[in-house]
Amino acid sequence: MLEKALVGDKKYWTWVLFLMAIITTGFLFYLRQLGYGLGITGLSRDVTWGFYIAQFTFLVGVAASAVMVVLPYYLHNYKMFGKMTILGEFLAISAVTMCILFVTVDMGQPMRVFNMFLHPSPSSVLFWDTIVLSGYLLLNVIISRVTLESERKGIKPPTWIKPIIILSIPWAISIHTVTAFIYSGLGGRPFWFTAILTPRFLASAFASGPAFLLLVVFIVRKFTRFDPGREPIQKLAQIITYAMLLNLFFILLEVFTAFYSRIPDHMTSFQYLFSGLDGHSKLVPWMWTSVTLGILAAVLLVNPRTRQNEKWLIFACVAVFVSIWIDKGIGMVVAGFVPSPLGAITEYWPTFPETMITLGVYALGFLLITVFYKIALSVRGEISA
Repeated sequence: MLEKALVGDKKYWTWVLFLMAIITTGFLFYLRQLGYGLGITGLSRDVTWGFYIAQFTFLVGVAASAVMVVLPYYLHNYKMFGKMTILGEFLAISAVTMCILFVTVDMGQPMRVFNMFLHPSPSSVLFWDTIVLSGYLLLNVIISRVTLESERKGIKPPTWIKPIIILSIPWAISIHTVTAFIYSGLGGRPFWFTAILTPRFLASAFASGPAFLLLVVFIVRKFTRFDPGREPIQKLAQIITYAMLLNLFFILLEVFTAFYSRIPDHMTSFQYLFSGLDGHSKLVPWMWTSVTLGILAAVLLVNPRTRQNEKWLIFACVAVFVSIWIDKGIGMVVAGFVPSPLGAITEYWPTFPETMITLGVYALGFLLITVFYKIALSVRGEISA
């Protein structure tokens, strides 16, 4: 079926070539980083995780969100999601691939990743994160391949694929749960050292991922004949609404606990993010933008009139995605390092090479999404014909 991705109009190939140009640029910067080291990034002795790991954390949530269309379709027999399940699975494959690439570029010596498999350590959360990510990637590759091939042939999927699909549902939740454990298990970092971090990760994942999926669906519908129907779009919008409200609620719980308890170590990271700390305030405008967009998106989604209006729904989905990307893709990781356990304040900001490498990884992910969706829509076009 891969040959279907090699056929397209001028717009399709322009988009593909544009993505390949960004990928090539990002790869050239990565070769420079590989030769020089992580010194070309904004990382330091005090801030050892930055833009790469933040994107990894955010995209794990996007990958896990595929369960929001798979679970109703396969467990609750909600057939309206039938056209969107394959899109969710392909989105999960692309997101997990980007996650793995971001971990790879974050390592000074990428070959050392094989030490996790050569010398496994079950007591390490990183080891289990590697297992659940690679397992989830394999599950979605198998599921998407088998179901799409069966759809192309006009037959029912084999019975053995159903248990694998059901297994992928708790597995999707586990990938973000284990990722949250990497942070919340670090007792020396008060900002992350909270039991609510895992549900907060899951709530943000189940808001940002489906929001991105809806945006992709709207784009695909505009340029192709694909149309999942109004009802599944609105059902997914309701899921985004509940998840976004939970996400905001969990953030308020964190803020209340930190400031009502008046424990300095729990307050300083929030102060750094929202008001600055000792004259250091690089992230303050970003975090207030995140909060503003998050609240605005929640208001638009809660109101049935604006949620059912597709123009407002598109704006709300963009606001949800950007809000959570800023929160998890910039603020959450950096704030855990500020201040350091010794009280030092070291601000972090990604450098130009770091940004270009990040854009290169995202471009590769979007290229995978483009190719996968082209194959899926071509198969369904054949069936319709």
